[in-house]
Amino acid sequence: MPSNGVEGAQVAVDLAMALTRLWARLRAESSALATDWSIPQLSTLARIIDHGEITASALAQAEHVRPQSIAGTLSVLKAGGLIASRQDPTDGRKQLIGATTDGRRLVKSISASRQAWLTQVIEAVVDPDERPELQRAIDLLNRLSECPERSAEGAGGRT
Repeated sequence: MPSNGVEGAQVAVDLAMALTRLWARLRAESSALATDWSIPQLSTLARIIDHGEITASALAQAEHVRPQSIAGTLSVLKAGGLIASRQDPTDGRKQLIGATTDGRRLVKSISASRQAWLTQVIEAVVDPDERPELQRAIDLLNRLSECPERSAEGAGGRT
């Protein structure tokens, strides 16, 4: 595939920096709502809400962290009243983790705050004729995020 003069390594660095800056800005825009919670905690809570009840091991895999790390995150979320667990009715050895009403309310508030800010800046900064280009970039970012781990090595193109 032709590179069009853009090296993959430099694109990776530039993309990581741009995403880091955007994420920091989104966090700042909703910081009043999320001051007591870390990014991994909020990410885990959002994942639980998106997925529905889930086991800790499945959650660790989905969040790309070790089971010990997810256990600590879940402990903090549970102590904060944002999640609850119950015995899995199909396998009594497992616990299913779900979001509480307070957990759902927090994520909804943070998401609404971030969406409001992002909508405002898109309307202020991105010209209407550039919005299809932004949508294509979003589609590419989604494809990158959905790429299975390690499968990108040597893939040589789309997966």
